[in-house]
Amino acid sequence: MNSIISHEKELMRKQIWDLLYEKRLSKRSQGDHNKIPYFKGSAAAAERLAKTIEWSKCQTIFCSPDSAQKKVRELVLKQKINLIMATPKLKDGYLLLNGKKLEGKEKMASTIGGAFKYGKPVNNLPIVDLVVEGSVAVDKNGNRLGKGGGFGDREINNLFTEKSIKTSTPIVTTIHPQQILPKVPVESHDQKINMIVTPNEVIRIFQDPKVITVK
Repeated sequence: MNSIISHEKELMRKQIWDLLYEKRLSKRSQGDHNKIPYFKGSAAAAERLAKTIEWSKCQTIFCSPDSAQKKVRELVLKQKINLIMATPKLKDGYLLLNGKKLEGKEKMASTIGGAFKYGKPVNNLPIVDLVVEGSVAVDKNGNRLGKGGGFGDREINNLFTEKSIKTSTPIVTTIHPQQILPKVPVESHDQKINMIVTPNEVIRIFQDPKVITVK
């Protein structure tokens, strides 16, 4: 690990956590330090994501267990799409929730406790049509900064390793606009995203051109 880049990342995390707290953009009264920000507007970002063409083609969606992505998980289940959820810190691997068998239970099933209650452990990850990760910060080149545990990178890497996703698979983060920075420092193990969704816009990241914004 590059100690200089690692230090830059820590400073950037603190910058975002402090900013969201000072501007009262966090849904947590004590702020988001050492967590994926639970930002105000997270539900609106989830609803915007659910209206995209990428989402409309999905049979199975993978999502992190972060609070900011809870509404994403609920919408997945409400639309009877299968949900793969990573367990916190990957301690219990992954859970599969059948979107066609949870009518009326979607809100509860989208929580961590509900996912353990209604989901089943996954030994072999299936084909995934769209990936949703929580982030502390991102840039418009697809570089992502998590909370520092490396779990998002591991999740994406596992999906690639098991051939559940391809390079063309949408890898999305839902965030507040204040979490988009000009440049996020990266290390060799960092996994990239290719789509950013805020409450107000969808940013699709391509090789050329690098960023296309669709209002």
